[in-house]
Amino acid sequence: MMGFGDLLQSLETTTTRVLGSDGCLDGATLRAHALAIADALQARGARVIASRLDNGPDWLALDLALRALGLVHVPLPTFFSPSQARHALARSGAELLVLADDGSSAGDAVRLVPGLRARFLATWHTPLPVGTACITFTSGTTGQPKGVCIDAPALLTVAGALVGAARPLAPTRHLCLMPLSTLLENISGLYGALLSGADIAVPPLGDVGYSGAAGLDVTRLVASLHRYAPHSVIVFPQLLSALVMAAEQGVALPASLRFVAVGGGRVGPALLSRAAALGMPVFEGYGLSECVSVVALNRPGAVRPGSVGRPLPHANVSVVDGELHVEGVRCLSYLGEDGPPSGPIATGDLGHVDDDGFVHVTGRRKHMFITSFGRNISPEWVEGELLQHPLFAQAVVLGEGRPFNVAVAWLRDPEADAATVQSALDAVNAGLPDYARVAHVIRAPRPFSSAGGFLTDNGRPRRDVIARAHVDAIAHAYDELDPTPLPMELNA
Repeated sequence: MMGFGDLLQSLETTTTRVLGSDGCLDGATLRAHALAIADALQARGARVIASRLDNGPDWLALDLALRALGLVHVPLPTFFSPSQARHALARSGAELLVLADDGSSAGDAVRLVPGLRARFLATWHTPLPVGTACITFTSGTTGQPKGVCIDAPALLTVAGALVGAARPLAPTRHLCLMPLSTLLENISGLYGALLSGADIAVPPLGDVGYSGAAGLDVTRLVASLHRYAPHSVIVFPQLLSALVMAAEQGVALPASLRFVAVGGGRVGPALLSRAAALGMPVFEGYGLSECVSVVALNRPGAVRPGSVGRPLPHANVSVVDGELHVEGVRCLSYLGEDGPPSGPIATGDLGHVDDDGFVHVTGRRKHMFITSFGRNISPEWVEGELLQHPLFAQAVVLGEGRPFNVAVAWLRDPEADAATVQSALDAVNAGLPDYARVAHVIRAPRPFSSAGGFLTDNGRPRRDVIARAHVDAIAHAYDELDPTPLPMELNA
């Protein structure tokens, strides 16, 4: 199998170009830039290098330099809070932090190469598994991010599998819409494109309209799609929903798109149907950091709506007591902890594999609740249906131990009257079985955001936090809709 040294050497003759906001680099220039960074890093003698950079050619060149040297890269998302960044730096034992060069020479910051500077960190040695090449941090559902240690062969194995999956569509230009510090974009958008000889567009996130989990400028997003005319992009469900709504309102999307991969959360079938009706080439997938990102993917010639596709060659998916288990490529360990136990990894995701091998994900085991009628409900399923309606921008469904469900929701039109909200809710409920329907919508006073503590940094709701913040409104909804007092013997 090709290693990163081979990949770096191949840049001398590759057709790959890296497109940024200030122009483009050919493969040979990218390689020279990476080698210059490698020389500067070698002079510093550090083993674990963290970075906090916006998308751009420098990010890619730095990552390739670290791979060539066999050092450990700790890419920190720019959307991490200061406390999360400090936690990740301390846990990883990073000795240097690479930042964009703003001309500052304060403290112990040193210039590495034009465009990049590094700051020495007061740290201590952290034991890492042998072969660690990358420590990716995922916030999950807790406040502090959790590190996952991954080796270089695993990164390239998954990247190669993704190249094979997309090969029938022959994409030769990829536009990075997600942070490069995101493992999915790092593997698919960078390594996958390099392995296939495709161009890589890496404009700053602001240029593509991205501003974290709660912010997206659709006008900028569409303008970037037209500017770079990509064949492939990777999007979260929220970005796909925004593009579909824009197209439905008459906004033209570039005809160049051949492969729109969507993942990172449940995608409702209604949204996928709307995308298909517009002719958008959307392919839903599924993965997790412990399995080095993508596990399964719908792909040309193997698409089943409602599924996340068949497993890629490096993964095998089975079901144990309704939970998906994955065997194959895996992480080395959690940072400072043991890795997943030997054997298939229990994902915590509920689902099944159909007779044709397509994987279906229905929710998270830990989010499952049981109504007072004994019906098991995965809230992600119901939330996914709500979010397919144009009125609902964000929603969390609750109903543990209750006779019916309620939703706390942020509306795209906060001024919508009660009749409009009820009409939208009726339309959603019409497609749900009676036990899963939402009886009442509690309006959130503001969007859920990671800054406000209501979302993780990758956009997933913190359910307990949202429920606590709206506890009075939730109690009032149940009192209003179910005023029947408990029998005396149960009310004691």
